[in-house]
Amino acid sequence: MAALRVLSTDVKNIETFIDDGGEITIGPVGPVACAATACDYHNAIVMLVRRDGETVSALWKRLDKAIARYYAEDTITDEINGIDD
Repeated sequence: MAALRVLSTDVKNIETFIDDGGEITIGPVGPVACAATACDYHNAIVMLVRRDGETVSALWKRLDKAIARYYAEDTITDEINGIDD
């Protein structure tokens, strides 16, 4: 749990998303070895693929930025299926 506290210090959008009932997952998704996803009650709003050499901390920060983009622009980010609204 200590790692989560360290990762969550600069990710206010993830904190807000979770507080609003959203679900965050980091791990394998189908054939993707490591992904970060954010889902609300109805949809996956962010699905990111971990890049070669990318740290989990960097992936966590990209997830926070993608959630911020969703809040600001109502834009879904989907790197798993190649869809970006």
